[in-house]
Amino acid sequence: MIRRRTLLATAAATLAAPAVLRAQSAQKLSFYYPVAVGGPIAGIIDGYCAAFQRASGIEVTPVYAGSYGETLTKAVTAIRAGQGPQFAILLAAEMHSLQDMDILASLDTLGLDADGEKWLAGFYPAFMANSHVEGKTWSVPFQRSTAIMYYNKAAFRMAGLDPEHFPTTWAELADAARKLTTRDTSGRVTQWGVKVAGDLGNAQWTFGAFAYQNDHKLMNEAGTEVYFNDPKAIGAMEFWHGLASQHKATPDGVSDWGTLTPDFFQGNAAIIQHTTGNLTNVRTNAPFPFGVAGLPGKTAPRTVVGGGNMYFFKHANPAERAAALRFARFVTSPELAADWCIKTGYIATRPDAWETGALGDYVAKVPEAGVAKSFLPVATGELSTFENQRIQKALTDQIQSCLNGKLTPAQAMAAAQTESDRILRPYKRV
Repeated sequence: MIRRRTLLATAAATLAAPAVLRAQSAQKLSFYYPVAVGGPIAGIIDGYCAAFQRASGIEVTPVYAGSYGETLTKAVTAIRAGQGPQFAILLAAEMHSLQDMDILASLDTLGLDADGEKWLAGFYPAFMANSHVEGKTWSVPFQRSTAIMYYNKAAFRMAGLDPEHFPTTWAELADAARKLTTRDTSGRVTQWGVKVAGDLGNAQWTFGAFAYQNDHKLMNEAGTEVYFNDPKAIGAMEFWHGLASQHKATPDGVSDWGTLTPDFFQGNAAIIQHTTGNLTNVRTNAPFPFGVAGLPGKTAPRTVVGGGNMYFFKHANPAERAAALRFARFVTSPELAADWCIKTGYIATRPDAWETGALGDYVAKVPEAGVAKSFLPVATGELSTFENQRIQKALTDQIQSCLNGKLTPAQAMAAAQTESDRILRPYKRV
C-alpha cells in the first residue's frame, strides 16, 4: 500500500513542469482504460487518479471500456464524434493503425523538457519497440506484460515431474504435458497438460510467441509486411497443432483466453500460458502451490511482450495534452511503477522501479514476480502492422482452421499470408 505522504513526495518530483506548461491549465481529463484480466484493476486506477488530483488539482476520470478491442473501438468512435478522451490505454501493437487514423499526438509535440526527455529514455528498450516509428515517439509504456507459464506444482508431483524445473524446450514441454494429462476410467480427460488461447484477440499473441520460440519474427518494423508462410512460422504452427493432434495433451480446437484461468484454478489444466498481469489474481485465488516460468522454445526459452501503452490524442487542446503528459509521468514514476507491478503482476516498465525498496522487498518475498523481467532479453514485440485488427483476424481465422482440423499448418499459413498481403498492399513502400 502506498502511503499518502509517499504519493505526495512522488508527485512533487514527477509533476514538475517547465514554465510553458505551468502557464497553461486543464482542470478535467478523461481517458479510456481496458479492464481485461481478473483482479481489482479499476480500484487501483481510481486510486492513482485520486492521488494525482490531490497532487495537481487536475481531475482525471477513467472510463472502463471492456477489452482492448472494445476500448479501441469506443475511443475512436468517440473521437470521431468530437467527444473523445484526451488519452487512452490501448494495445502497444496498435501503434501503426492508430497513426494511420491520424488521431494521435506524438510525444515530440507535447512539450518535453530535458527532464521529460530523461524520463522517456528511462523505459526498457523492449517496451519502447512499439512506440517509435519514423523518428517519433507515439506512446508511453504502462500496462505491459510478457507471456509466461503458470503451472500446478501439485500436479507436477503427481505426474512424477520436478515441480522446481519447468520445461525449457518444446520437446520437454510436450513430454511433460503428456504426463500431466489425466483421464478417468472411461477415457474422458479430467486434466489437460497444457492450454493456450486461440480465440480472436489472443491467438496472434500465442502464435507470435511460438514463432519467436522458433527464432522467427512475424513482421517488419515498419508494419508493412508479415512473414506467416515462412518455414519457421509453419513449424511453430505445427508444434501448436501437434500438442493436440500428436501429443493429445491439449484439447482439440480453440481454447478461449477467458477460460484459461478458471480451468487452471479448477484443476482442468496443469499448465496455462497467460500474462504476467494475471499474477496477483493467481496468487490470491489458486488453491494449490503454483509456479511461474518463462516460455520454452524449440531449443531455448523465448517469449513475447504485450499489453497496453498510453496514447495521446491530437483533438485535445494544448493544455489538455500537457496535463495528460503530467499524468503519464506521475503513474510511471519509479514508486508508482513499482506499486503497479506489486498490485497487478504487470511488469514495472522502468529499471529504476526495480531499484525501489518496495519492489525489491516484494520480489524477495514473491520470487515469481521477477520471472518475467528476467525474460525481457529474450522477448520480441507483439504482431503490429497497419490495419492491425484486420491482419490479426486474417491470421486468427487460419490458425483456428488449423486447430479445428480443416487445414494443415502449411495451408493455414499460406492462406493467412495471401490475405495479409492483400490488406497491406496499399502500405508497401517502393
